[in-house]
Amino acid sequence: MTWNPDQYLKFSEPRLRPAVDLLARVAVTAPGRVYDLGCGAGNVTRLLAERWPAASITGVDDSAEMLAQAAHGPGAVTWIRQSLADWAPPVPADVIFSNAALHWLPRHDQLFPRLLGQLAPGGVLAVQMPGNFSAASHSLIAETVRHGAWRHKLEHLLRPAPVAEPGAYYAMLEPLAESIDIWETEYLQILQGIDPVKEWTKGTWLKQFLDELEEPECAAFEADYARRLRIAYPPMADGVTLFPFRRLFIVAHRA
Repeated sequence: MTWNPDQYLKFSEPRLRPAVDLLARVAVTAPGRVYDLGCGAGNVTRLLAERWPAASITGVDDSAEMLAQAAHGPGAVTWIRQSLADWAPPVPADVIFSNAALHWLPRHDQLFPRLLGQLAPGGVLAVQMPGNFSAASHSLIAETVRHGAWRHKLEHLLRPAPVAEPGAYYAMLEPLAESIDIWETEYLQILQGIDPVKEWTKGTWLKQFLDELEEPECAAFEADYARRLRIAYPPMADGVTLFPFRRLFIVAHRA
């Protein structure tokens, strides 16, 4: 899937807040090697560089479009284009940070222990992933897929929620971890504009479906999805739309 940095960054502030909250819980003073997996446009990576200015900071992403956007920003960061599925640090890392990226990868029961095992002793794995896949914002994508002429083109993209319940991640990581902190937060996002929830998902989960369609079918699918969203997330009297969004956080220290 190709990414559109401009679409993704339409909501840069609410997308950044979970990363800031995650970073605040990473109790590491002076790491030597820090990796941001799924760095995207680099706005989170630069926060890592500000937090640890003496560290070697590397942003890893497989999107050329996102990395091109990241390279325009300030800061001494190394950018690497690589799939996260087969990424491994050349030497053990001190911090592996990932904000809203690892839910795109399968087999978390293998992925998360592997990432924790790529840390130096005492290193930290810090991960945030969306946990909103049962909400209307996402379930209405599946409903739109199944109730249109495009069903045969899109149904293969439907799959179970990619993020497990918190206890599953505890079970995955406990054998390798010295300590584990796992929590969930639901942010009440206050969005502006026309069909803002559609515009939000258009920058992430919805995009893979739109990419499969050509005009005018793509516009028709988007309009049908937007119609359903207006019922689930009606605008308030002042014009804003309230969009609750649940997120899962994990901070694990390697033994």
